[in-house]
Amino acid sequence: MTERTTLAESLPTSSVIRISRANFDPTRFAEVDAASKKTAQYIIPAVRRLPGLLHFYSGVSPKGEMVQVSVWDTDEHAAQLNTLKEMVVDGRRDMEAVGVTFTPIFHYPIDWTWTV
Repeated sequence: MTERTTLAESLPTSSVIRISRANFDPTRFAEVDAASKKTAQYIIPAVRRLPGLLHFYSGVSPKGEMVQVSVWDTDEHAAQLNTLKEMVVDGRRDMEAVGVTFTPIFHYPIDWTWTV
């Protein structure tokens, strides 16, 4: 067995995780996956311009779920995505066009971290 090293990640004490989830008919996976990649072309540059972003991850599952997880230095900075045109107008329009239904977005204060 390989030994692993665990490192604590240094984050501001005010950091939050923002979780955006959605679901879709799994038979439309190819369409949703393609639309997700298309929206990344305009969402990534827009999000990169925002202050406070530490990490951003996006994934689409063939089981009919998708998620975006981002880590921000403050709740206020995470909330910028709630009004970012590329996210809430353009991205929502393009994803809903392929049958994606979004669930409420939540922000979570970070209690602890570790990195393998």
